Amino acid sequence: MAHTTLAEKFRTMDYGAAPEDPAQALAWLDQFKGRFGHFIGGAWTAPAEGRYFETCDPSTGEKIADIAQGSGSDVDAAVKAARAALPRWQSLTPHARARFLYALARQVQKHSRRLSVLETIDNGKPIRESRDIDIPLVARHFYYHAGWPQLLEQEFPGYQACGVVGQIIPWNFPLLMLAWKIAPALAAANTVVLKPAEFTPLTALAFAELCNEVGLPPGVVNIVTGDGSTGEALVVHPDVDKIAFTGSTEVGRAIRRATADSHKKLSLELGGKSPFVVFEDADLDSAVEGLVDGIWLNQGQVCCAGSRLLMQESIAVPITKKLQARMAALRVGSPLDKTTDIGAIVARVQLERIEALVAQGVADGASCWQPDVPIPSRGLYYRPTLFTNVHPTSVVAQQEIFGPVLAAMTFRTPAEAVELANNTAYGLAASVWSESVNVALQVSARIKAGVVWVNSTNMFDAACGFGGYRESGFGREGGREGMREYLQPTWFRKAPLLRRGAAQGRDPTRVSAPAIDRTVKLYIGGKQVRPDSGYSIECRSRKGVLLGEVPLGNRKDIRNAVEAARRAEQWSSAGAHSRAQVLYYLAENLSQRGKEIVARLAAVVGKRQASEELRLSVERLFTYAGWADKYEGVVHSPPFRNIAVAMNEALGTAGVICPEEAPLLGFFSMVLPLVVAGNCVIAVPSAAYPLIAGDLYQVFETSDVPGGVINMVTGRPAELMKVLADHDDVDTLWCYGDEGLCAAAKRLSAGNLKQVWTNEGRRIDFFHERYGAGRWYLDHACQVKNIWVPYGE
Repeated sequence: MAHTTLAEKFRTMDYGAAPEDPAQALAWLDQFKGRFGHFIGGAWTAPAEGRYFETCDPSTGEKIADIAQGSGSDVDAAVKAARAALPRWQSLTPHARARFLYALARQVQKHSRRLSVLETIDNGKPIRESRDIDIPLVARHFYYHAGWPQLLEQEFPGYQACGVVGQIIPWNFPLLMLAWKIAPALAAANTVVLKPAEFTPLTALAFAELCNEVGLPPGVVNIVTGDGSTGEALVVHPDVDKIAFTGSTEVGRAIRRATADSHKKLSLELGGKSPFVVFEDADLDSAVEGLVDGIWLNQGQVCCAGSRLLMQESIAVPITKKLQARMAALRVGSPLDKTTDIGAIVARVQLERIEALVAQGVADGASCWQPDVPIPSRGLYYRPTLFTNVHPTSVVAQQEIFGPVLAAMTFRTPAEAVELANNTAYGLAASVWSESVNVALQVSARIKAGVVWVNSTNMFDAACGFGGYRESGFGREGGREGMREYLQPTWFRKAPLLRRGAAQGRDPTRVSAPAIDRTVKLYIGGKQVRPDSGYSIECRSRKGVLLGEVPLGNRKDIRNAVEAARRAEQWSSAGAHSRAQVLYYLAENLSQRGKEIVARLAAVVGKRQASEELRLSVERLFTYAGWADKYEGVVHSPPFRNIAVAMNEALGTAGVICPEEAPLLGFFSMVLPLVVAGNCVIAVPSAAYPLIAGDLYQVFETSDVPGGVINMVTGRPAELMKVLADHDDVDTLWCYGDEGLCAAAKRLSAGNLKQVWTNEGRRIDFFHERYGAGRWYLDHACQVKNIWVPYGE
């Protein structure tokens, strides 16, 4: 008889089953007899149209419960309940609101096991992830935000709640996404209507019950379940003041367009194709473990999943071998088994999408490898997948697969790594692995992503903002910047609306004769240039006297200006002190030429206003020169062995449609915050007095403003705004005008989801320092990047 050694037994030993007991969760479902209505006004409500749909366990295909299908009537009832609850909720003391948030955190902890099981059977993720990651983070978010209500008056003076907030969350982290949205909304004194994902509504409904258990006033939180049509009804509801959405980029674009004609505040957390960059000096074993968390957490159904492995060429072979060995050890199986690494895909439609994209990747020429690991015969499962020999333009390198699929590519230098990392339309997250702090931080700063993890991945905390650049959306969740998403300046909401058409200027339809008084050119790349069109626009005084003519800029002129701005992007790395010095020098030269500028401007706005505009413009230059090295980031200390460095980064290339009524002061009030934050600007000067461009570019030329940092294209504001909004290389658009122009700016910018700031058709008093300058503008002029850096043993 052959004898087996202990070592042989150890090598062949398999895991035993370690199933989680779902009895308590099933008993909770039985209390509702397997059928759930909406949670509106603190009560369970049957759907108005009497329709229900099934939610199923993706690991077995078995039905869990019937869920109410929300209609427009249900959404309307929920919004009315939220609106009715708003005065009472806001009349509570900040301490009282804080205690409710604290009570919700405690209640989540008390029922953490039941919530974990519900999340797992509804979503398909392993119970270890629900138990050890999702639910503890849910509690953390409510604890963290319980600290905000009593601090708002000091930390956000002059701000108020948005009002009724509509929130739409995805199916990959159902309860955690709920916490990310509801906790800051309540802390800021808003009321909420939330729509959970159609595939995973159970934990949102369980949370609704917790709201009643802690005595939350009826209507403060409302949960309406349903499919995409329910979400659409919430987005377009006229009595919703803000929409917060997490989901696909395609739906995000649709929401941007749908809300453009309203005054709704909007934040979008969308798709990603995050790079996982490994340098040759990295700890490869740690990097491989990071990859396991980066791409196979939640079956790869994570918006910030590290789905693109970028490995330095010299280590491609060893890291691939280590990765394949680790993949072969992953266990795919029942989500309720505590030894499972990869659970079930959430729904059949998602599994089919993964299969189709993998097939396309093979067709594109990539090599596909999967470990020979067993998967259950029943349920929706997919093996961990590795693509090598991937071309950067392949579908698996560009499109978000949202599954356990990793695409690997190589690079040679740090510069090439950054270029590959930024070679997608997304910019949500990234992970950088190197034992060299210099390399890791330099690369992290150059990658276009809202969150970068150094020698780590998928680190989250309520105190640290999370959100993306480019087509990964805009706005942040968590931290101070996440709170700001649910607040607005009180003065801005009360500002009167502009007269319709006020920012369109006089009708510039006449082709010019030669200039009578002044010949003004466009200002692009630091040079005076003639317009592509060859046409000009008359500029007349208030009495109709012809003052001169300005070029009629067109699409090609905007194109040239954008290219010049792109070439000047080193302005963002010039250093805050250097940018401040340029602004001080600008103030000096503007002041020296003040008399002649005032004399010409007075023909349009009168001598008194012209003098005031000059005085305040010089002051505003000093204001933003002062902010240059004082509007700084912060260092967070999350409860891990990390610090998170929150850096204010420039948005990039900015288009600006300037106010009509204050040609000089309005120009500086909108351009300066962008410039001091490190952006490069294409400005369309006031339609009432575009001749101001001629005065300004002469000042810029003598003030050391680098060519391309400030560009000016004169013409019809509405037409040039459309070109700027459509342009994919314009990263943000600031548009001051009437409601129609502002709505068009938001709607037309949905193509690349550029960040848009408008005055919402309201009149802003730029002559008042409180309204015309300061932190509010700077907040819109940059985006926050959180770089997580580990420390300690």
